[in-house]
Amino acid sequence: MVGLGFGAEFIPIYQAHPNAEVVAICRRDQAGLDECGNQFEISGRYTSFDDLLADPDVDAVHINSPIPDHAWMSLQALDAGKHVMCTVPMATTIEDCQKIVQKVQDTGLHYMMAETVVYSREYLFIKQLYESGELGKIQYLAASHPQDMDGWPAYWEKMIPMHYATHVVSPCLGLVGGLAEYVSCFGSGTVREDIAKKSGNPFAVETCHIKIQDTDLTAHIWRFLYDVARQYRESFDVYGTEKSFEWTLVENEPHVIHTAKKPEHEIAEKVDVPDFAHRLPEPIRRFTLPQEIHDADHLSFLQGGGHGGSHPHLVHEFVSSVLENRRPLPDAVTSANWTCVGICAHESAMNGGKVVHLPEFTLSREQSTCLTD
Repeated sequence: MVGLGFGAEFIPIYQAHPNAEVVAICRRDQAGLDECGNQFEISGRYTSFDDLLADPDVDAVHINSPIPDHAWMSLQALDAGKHVMCTVPMATTIEDCQKIVQKVQDTGLHYMMAETVVYSREYLFIKQLYESGELGKIQYLAASHPQDMDGWPAYWEKMIPMHYATHVVSPCLGLVGGLAEYVSCFGSGTVREDIAKKSGNPFAVETCHIKIQDTDLTAHIWRFLYDVARQYRESFDVYGTEKSFEWTLVENEPHVIHTAKKPEHEIAEKVDVPDFAHRLPEPIRRFTLPQEIHDADHLSFLQGGGHGGSHPHLVHEFVSSVLENRRPLPDAVTSANWTCVGICAHESAMNGGKVVHLPEFTLSREQSTCLTD
Protein backbone atom coordinates (compact mmCIF):
# COMPACT_ATOMS: atom_id res chain seq x y z
CA MET A 1 0.00 0.00 0.00
CA VAL A 2 1.54 3.28 -1.16
CA GLY A 3 0.18 6.46 0.41
CA LEU A 4 -1.39 6.11 3.85
CA GLY A 5 -3.83 9.00 4.13
CA PHE A 6 -6.89 8.05 2.14
CA GLY A 7 -5.03 4.85 1.25
CA ALA A 8 -5.12 3.56 4.81
CA GLU A 9 -8.86 2.95 4.37
CA PHE A 10 -8.05 0.00 2.13
CA ILE A 11 -5.62 -1.76 4.48
CA PRO A 12 -8.19 -3.51 6.72
CA ILE A 13 -10.17 -4.53 3.62
CA TYR A 14 -7.16 -6.27 2.09
CA GLN A 15 -6.33 -7.81 5.46
CA ALA A 16 -9.85 -9.23 5.74
CA HIS A 17 -10.02 -10.43 2.13
CA PRO A 18 -9.65 -14.23 1.94
CA ASN A 19 -7.17 -14.05 -0.95
CA ALA A 20 -4.94 -11.10 -0.09
CA GLU A 21 -2.34 -10.01 2.44
CA VAL A 22 -0.82 -6.59 3.11
CA VAL A 23 2.91 -7.36 3.35
CA ALA A 24 4.24 -3.80 3.15
CA ILE A 25 3.31 -0.13 3.40
CA CYS A 26 5.09 2.90 1.99
CA ARG A 27 5.09 6.52 3.12
CA ARG A 28 7.72 9.25 2.94
CA ASP A 29 7.24 10.30 6.57
CA GLN A 30 8.81 7.75 8.96
CA ALA A 31 6.67 8.73 11.95
CA GLY A 32 3.44 8.43 9.98
CA LEU A 33 4.65 5.17 8.46
CA ASP A 34 5.35 3.63 11.85
CA GLU A 35 2.06 4.87 13.31
CA CYS A 36 0.14 3.17 10.51
CA GLY A 37 2.28 0.03 10.65
CA ASN A 38 1.76 -0.30 14.38
CA GLN A 39 -1.96 0.26 14.11
CA PHE A 40 -2.46 -2.43 11.47
CA GLU A 41 0.42 -4.69 12.62
CA ILE A 42 2.31 -4.56 9.33
CA SER A 43 6.04 -5.25 9.57
CA GLY A 44 7.06 -4.34 6.02
CA ARG A 45 7.65 -0.58 6.08
CA TYR A 46 9.32 1.59 3.45
CA THR A 47 9.97 5.29 3.11
CA SER A 48 11.47 4.61 -0.34
CA PHE A 49 9.23 3.58 -3.24
CA ASP A 50 12.22 1.96 -4.96
CA ASP A 51 12.90 -0.20 -1.92
CA LEU A 52 9.26 -1.27 -1.79
CA LEU A 53 9.36 -2.32 -5.43
CA ALA A 54 12.49 -4.38 -4.76
CA ASP A 55 10.66 -6.46 -2.15
CA PRO A 56 10.11 -9.93 -3.69
CA ASP A 57 7.13 -10.61 -1.40
CA VAL A 58 5.15 -7.80 -3.05
CA ASP A 59 3.08 -9.02 -6.02
CA ALA A 60 0.95 -5.90 -6.47
CA VAL A 61 0.89 -2.28 -5.35
CA HIS A 62 -2.09 -0.08 -4.59
CA ILE A 63 -1.09 3.54 -5.20
CA ASN A 64 -2.83 6.33 -3.26
CA SER A 65 -0.20 9.02 -3.61
CA PRO A 66 -0.87 12.64 -4.71
CA ILE A 67 -2.06 13.02 -8.30
CA PRO A 68 1.28 14.21 -9.75
CA ASP A 69 2.81 10.88 -8.63
CA HIS A 70 0.26 8.54 -10.20
CA ALA A 71 1.80 8.08 -13.64
CA TRP A 72 5.47 7.68 -12.76
CA MET A 73 4.72 5.42 -9.81
CA SER A 74 2.46 3.20 -11.93
CA LEU A 75 5.11 2.93 -14.64
CA GLN A 76 7.89 2.11 -12.17
CA ALA A 77 5.74 -0.52 -10.48
CA LEU A 78 4.92 -2.17 -13.80
CA ASP A 79 8.60 -2.08 -14.74
CA ALA A 80 9.33 -3.87 -11.46
CA GLY A 81 6.89 -6.63 -12.37
CA LYS A 82 4.11 -5.59 -9.99
CA HIS A 83 0.40 -5.45 -10.75
CA VAL A 84 -1.04 -1.98 -10.13
CA MET A 85 -4.21 -0.47 -8.76
CA CYS A 86 -3.99 3.33 -8.72
CA THR A 87 -6.45 5.90 -7.47
CA VAL A 88 -7.84 8.40 -9.98
CA PRO A 89 -6.89 9.85 -12.34
CA MET A 90 -4.55 7.57 -14.27
CA ALA A 91 -2.42 10.59 -15.27
CA THR A 92 -2.79 14.23 -16.25
CA THR A 93 -1.30 13.98 -19.76
CA ILE A 94 -2.24 11.91 -22.77
CA GLU A 95 1.41 10.89 -23.16
CA ASP A 96 1.55 9.34 -19.69
CA CYS A 97 -1.75 7.52 -20.23
CA GLN A 98 -0.35 6.04 -23.42
CA LYS A 99 2.85 4.97 -21.68
CA ILE A 100 0.87 3.06 -19.05
CA VAL A 101 -1.36 1.38 -21.64
CA GLN A 102 1.70 0.35 -23.67
CA LYS A 103 3.53 -0.90 -20.58
CA VAL A 104 0.56 -3.09 -19.63
CA GLN A 105 0.42 -4.52 -23.13
CA ASP A 106 4.19 -5.15 -23.14
CA THR A 107 4.34 -6.80 -19.71
CA GLY A 108 1.00 -8.61 -19.52
CA LEU A 109 0.57 -7.24 -15.99
CA HIS A 110 -2.71 -5.94 -14.60
CA TYR A 111 -3.52 -2.25 -14.20
CA MET A 112 -6.77 -1.01 -12.65
CA MET A 113 -7.78 2.58 -11.98
CA ALA A 114 -9.59 2.64 -8.63
CA GLU A 115 -12.63 4.59 -9.80
CA THR A 116 -15.02 4.62 -6.86
CA VAL A 117 -18.21 5.77 -8.60
CA VAL A 118 -18.67 2.69 -10.78
CA TYR A 119 -18.60 0.50 -7.67
CA SER A 120 -20.84 2.73 -5.55
CA ARG A 121 -24.22 1.42 -4.47
CA GLU A 122 -26.00 4.11 -6.53
CA TYR A 123 -24.22 3.09 -9.72
CA LEU A 124 -24.76 -0.62 -9.07
CA PHE A 125 -28.45 0.09 -8.49
CA ILE A 126 -28.80 2.05 -11.74
CA LYS A 127 -26.84 -0.62 -13.61
CA GLN A 128 -29.19 -3.28 -12.26
CA LEU A 129 -32.20 -1.28 -13.46
CA TYR A 130 -30.58 -0.89 -16.88
CA GLU A 131 -29.61 -4.53 -17.31
CA SER A 132 -33.06 -5.71 -16.21
CA GLY A 133 -34.65 -3.53 -18.90
CA GLU A 134 -36.55 -1.35 -16.43
CA LEU A 135 -35.08 1.88 -17.82
CA GLY A 136 -35.90 0.98 -21.42
CA LYS A 137 -33.69 2.48 -24.08
CA ILE A 138 -31.17 4.94 -22.67
CA GLN A 139 -31.62 8.38 -24.24
CA TYR A 140 -29.29 10.66 -22.29
CA LEU A 141 -26.72 10.61 -19.48
CA ALA A 142 -25.51 13.43 -17.25
CA ALA A 143 -23.17 13.78 -14.28
CA SER A 144 -21.81 16.57 -12.11
CA HIS A 145 -18.99 16.87 -9.59
CA PRO A 146 -18.93 20.27 -7.89
CA GLN A 147 -16.41 20.44 -5.06
CA ASP A 148 -14.84 23.28 -3.09
CA MET A 149 -11.14 22.42 -2.80
CA ASP A 150 -10.14 25.27 -0.47
CA GLY A 151 -8.47 23.65 2.52
CA TRP A 152 -7.18 20.65 0.59
CA PRO A 153 -3.43 20.04 -0.03
CA ALA A 154 -1.78 22.84 -1.99
CA TYR A 155 -1.21 20.78 -5.14
CA TRP A 156 -4.95 20.98 -5.84
CA GLU A 157 -4.48 24.69 -6.58
CA LYS A 158 -2.53 23.63 -9.67
CA MET A 159 -5.26 21.21 -10.76
CA ILE A 160 -7.47 21.72 -13.80
CA PRO A 161 -11.11 20.74 -13.08
CA MET A 162 -11.47 18.40 -16.05
CA HIS A 163 -8.17 16.69 -15.27
CA TYR A 164 -10.02 15.17 -12.30
CA ALA A 165 -13.20 14.22 -14.11
CA THR A 166 -13.29 10.43 -13.95
CA HIS A 167 -15.96 10.46 -11.23
CA VAL A 168 -18.39 11.92 -13.77
CA VAL A 169 -17.02 10.38 -16.97
CA SER A 170 -16.94 6.80 -15.70
CA PRO A 171 -20.63 6.25 -14.85
CA CYS A 172 -21.81 7.75 -18.14
CA LEU A 173 -19.55 5.53 -20.21
CA GLY A 174 -19.50 2.52 -17.91
CA LEU A 175 -23.26 2.07 -17.73
CA VAL A 176 -23.61 1.51 -21.47
CA GLY A 177 -20.24 -0.17 -21.93
CA GLY A 178 -19.08 2.66 -24.16
CA LEU A 179 -15.90 4.54 -24.90
CA ALA A 180 -15.71 8.28 -25.54
CA GLU A 181 -15.11 9.12 -29.20
CA TYR A 182 -14.85 12.92 -29.07
CA VAL A 183 -15.72 15.85 -26.80
CA SER A 184 -16.65 19.50 -26.88
CA CYS A 185 -16.20 21.56 -23.72
CA PHE A 186 -16.76 25.16 -22.68
CA GLY A 187 -15.34 27.14 -19.80
CA SER A 188 -17.56 29.46 -17.81
CA GLY A 189 -16.77 32.19 -15.32
CA THR A 190 -13.36 32.86 -13.81
CA VAL A 191 -11.40 31.69 -10.79
CA ARG A 192 -9.40 34.07 -8.63
CA GLU A 193 -6.08 35.21 -10.01
CA ASP A 194 -3.78 33.11 -7.82
CA ILE A 195 -5.60 29.87 -8.70
CA ALA A 196 -5.65 30.75 -12.40
CA LYS A 197 -1.91 31.48 -12.34
CA LYS A 198 -1.01 28.24 -10.55
CA SER A 199 -3.23 25.95 -12.64
CA GLY A 200 -3.11 27.67 -16.02
CA ASN A 201 -6.90 27.35 -16.05
CA PRO A 202 -8.94 30.58 -16.07
CA PHE A 203 -12.39 28.99 -15.81
CA ALA A 204 -14.49 28.55 -12.70
CA VAL A 205 -16.55 25.80 -14.35
CA GLU A 206 -15.85 23.43 -17.23
CA THR A 207 -18.82 21.75 -18.89
CA CYS A 208 -18.42 19.05 -21.52
CA HIS A 209 -20.45 16.96 -23.95
CA ILE A 210 -19.13 13.48 -24.74
CA LYS A 211 -20.01 11.56 -27.90
CA ILE A 212 -20.09 7.87 -27.02
CA GLN A 213 -18.51 5.67 -29.69
CA ASP A 214 -20.79 3.39 -31.76
CA THR A 215 -23.97 4.69 -30.08
CA ASP A 216 -26.52 7.45 -30.62
CA LEU A 217 -25.78 8.76 -27.12
CA THR A 218 -24.27 11.96 -25.78
CA ALA A 219 -23.36 12.50 -22.14
CA HIS A 220 -23.07 15.86 -20.39
CA ILE A 221 -20.65 16.42 -17.48
CA TRP A 222 -19.48 19.44 -15.51
CA ARG A 223 -16.80 20.17 -12.88
CA PHE A 224 -15.49 22.92 -10.67
CA LEU A 225 -12.91 23.16 -7.91
CA TYR A 226 -12.94 26.77 -6.69
CA ASP A 227 -15.02 29.92 -6.39
CA VAL A 228 -18.54 28.56 -6.93
CA ALA A 229 -21.11 28.20 -4.14
CA ARG A 230 -22.40 24.61 -4.13
CA GLN A 231 -22.56 21.71 -1.69
CA TYR A 232 -20.36 18.75 -2.67
CA ARG A 233 -22.08 16.43 -5.13
CA GLU A 234 -21.11 13.47 -7.27
CA SER A 235 -24.28 13.03 -9.28
CA PHE A 236 -25.30 10.64 -12.05
CA ASP A 237 -28.58 11.07 -13.95
CA VAL A 238 -29.88 8.54 -16.49
CA TYR A 239 -32.85 9.15 -18.78
CA GLY A 240 -34.57 6.17 -20.41
CA THR A 241 -37.74 5.59 -22.36
CA GLU A 242 -39.41 3.69 -19.49
CA LYS A 243 -37.77 5.08 -16.36
CA SER A 244 -35.24 7.76 -15.47
CA PHE A 245 -33.02 8.15 -12.42
CA GLU A 246 -32.15 11.58 -11.02
CA TRP A 247 -29.64 12.20 -8.25
CA THR A 248 -30.83 14.18 -5.26
CA LEU A 249 -29.97 17.87 -5.25
CA VAL A 250 -29.18 17.87 -1.52
CA GLU A 251 -26.90 15.44 0.29
CA ASN A 252 -28.58 12.64 2.29
CA GLU A 253 -31.99 13.16 0.70
CA PRO A 254 -33.55 10.39 -1.42
CA HIS A 255 -32.88 10.03 -5.11
CA VAL A 256 -35.81 10.11 -7.55
CA ILE A 257 -37.10 7.70 -10.17
CA HIS A 258 -39.44 8.97 -12.89
CA THR A 259 -41.74 6.42 -14.56
CA ALA A 260 -43.19 7.12 -18.00
CA LYS A 261 -46.92 7.34 -18.77
CA LYS A 262 -48.12 7.54 -15.18
CA PRO A 263 -50.43 10.35 -14.10
CA GLU A 264 -48.32 13.49 -13.79
CA HIS A 265 -48.38 13.58 -9.98
CA GLU A 266 -47.24 9.93 -9.82
CA ILE A 267 -44.34 10.10 -12.28
CA ALA A 268 -41.72 11.08 -9.70
CA GLU A 269 -41.04 8.73 -6.80
CA LYS A 270 -38.36 8.99 -4.13
CA VAL A 271 -36.26 5.86 -3.82
CA ASP A 272 -33.90 4.35 -1.25
CA VAL A 273 -30.88 2.75 -2.87
CA PRO A 274 -29.96 -0.67 -1.44
CA ASP A 275 -26.49 -1.81 -0.50
CA PHE A 276 -24.74 -4.41 -2.66
CA ALA A 277 -22.51 -6.06 -0.06
CA HIS A 278 -24.02 -9.45 -0.95
CA ARG A 279 -21.87 -9.46 -4.09
CA LEU A 280 -18.70 -9.61 -1.98
CA PRO A 281 -16.98 -12.35 0.01
CA GLU A 282 -18.51 -12.43 3.48
CA PRO A 283 -15.38 -11.29 5.37
CA ILE A 284 -15.30 -7.90 3.57
CA ARG A 285 -19.02 -7.16 3.29
CA ARG A 286 -19.06 -4.93 6.35
CA PHE A 287 -16.72 -2.45 4.67
CA THR A 288 -19.53 -1.08 2.49
CA LEU A 289 -20.95 0.51 5.65
CA PRO A 290 -20.06 4.06 6.77
CA GLN A 291 -19.20 2.95 10.31
CA GLU A 292 -16.29 0.93 8.94
CA ILE A 293 -14.55 4.06 7.60
CA HIS A 294 -11.22 4.23 9.39
CA ASP A 295 -10.78 8.04 9.32
CA ALA A 296 -14.23 9.59 9.16
CA ASP A 297 -12.72 13.07 9.46
CA HIS A 298 -10.75 12.79 6.21
CA LEU A 299 -12.02 15.42 3.74
CA SER A 300 -12.47 12.71 1.13
CA PHE A 301 -15.18 11.13 3.27
CA LEU A 302 -16.68 14.29 4.72
CA GLN A 303 -17.33 15.50 1.17
CA GLY A 304 -17.64 12.17 -0.60
CA GLY A 305 -20.10 10.43 1.69
CA GLY A 306 -17.89 7.38 2.09
CA HIS A 307 -17.70 6.84 -1.68
CA GLY A 308 -20.93 4.87 -1.80
CA GLY A 309 -19.55 1.72 -0.20
CA SER A 310 -17.25 1.18 -3.18
CA HIS A 311 -13.95 0.34 -1.47
CA PRO A 312 -14.43 -3.39 -0.82
CA HIS A 313 -15.79 -3.83 -4.36
CA LEU A 314 -12.63 -2.22 -5.75
CA VAL A 315 -10.39 -4.46 -3.64
CA HIS A 316 -12.27 -7.61 -4.60
CA GLU A 317 -12.23 -6.78 -8.31
CA PHE A 318 -8.51 -6.07 -8.31
CA VAL A 319 -7.57 -9.18 -6.31
CA SER A 320 -9.90 -11.37 -8.38
CA SER A 321 -8.58 -10.08 -11.71
CA VAL A 322 -5.03 -10.96 -10.72
CA LEU A 323 -5.92 -14.43 -9.41
CA GLU A 324 -8.15 -15.18 -12.42
CA ASN A 325 -5.62 -13.70 -14.86
CA ARG A 326 -8.18 -11.46 -16.55
CA ARG A 327 -8.33 -7.75 -17.21
CA PRO A 328 -9.91 -5.81 -14.36
CA LEU A 329 -12.86 -3.46 -14.67
CA PRO A 330 -11.73 -0.85 -15.61
CA ASP A 331 -8.55 -2.02 -17.30
CA ALA A 332 -5.75 0.17 -18.66
CA VAL A 333 -7.37 1.12 -21.98
CA THR A 334 -10.74 1.90 -20.41
CA SER A 335 -9.04 3.86 -17.62
CA ALA A 336 -7.11 5.83 -20.23
CA ASN A 337 -10.27 6.61 -22.17
CA TRP A 338 -12.06 7.83 -19.05
CA THR A 339 -9.05 9.92 -18.01
CA CYS A 340 -8.34 11.36 -21.46
CA VAL A 341 -11.91 12.63 -21.76
CA GLY A 342 -11.05 15.28 -19.18
CA ILE A 343 -7.68 16.09 -20.72
CA CYS A 344 -9.26 16.51 -24.16
CA ALA A 345 -12.16 18.46 -22.64
CA HIS A 346 -9.85 21.08 -21.18
CA GLU A 347 -8.05 21.39 -24.51
CA SER A 348 -11.46 21.97 -26.10
CA ALA A 349 -12.42 24.60 -23.51
CA MET A 350 -9.18 26.49 -24.07
CA ASN A 351 -10.04 26.56 -27.77
CA GLY A 352 -13.60 27.84 -27.52
CA GLY A 353 -15.38 24.48 -27.52
CA LYS A 354 -13.53 22.96 -30.48
CA VAL A 355 -14.29 19.27 -31.03
CA VAL A 356 -11.37 17.17 -29.79
CA HIS A 357 -11.16 13.46 -30.63
CA LEU A 358 -9.94 10.93 -28.10
CA PRO A 359 -6.53 9.42 -28.95
CA GLU A 360 -6.63 6.19 -30.92
CA PHE A 361 -4.97 4.09 -28.22
CA THR A 362 -8.00 4.66 -25.96
CA LEU A 363 -10.51 3.41 -28.53
CA SER A 364 -9.47 -0.22 -29.05
CA ARG A 365 -12.32 -2.45 -27.92
CA GLU A 366 -10.12 -5.51 -28.40
CA GLN A 367 -7.84 -4.15 -25.70
CA SER A 368 -10.47 -2.72 -23.35
CA THR A 369 -12.84 -4.31 -20.88
CA CYS A 370 -15.90 -2.12 -20.46
CA LEU A 371 -18.12 -2.49 -17.43
CA THR A 372 -20.88 -4.40 -19.20
CA ASP A 373 -18.58 -7.11 -20.56
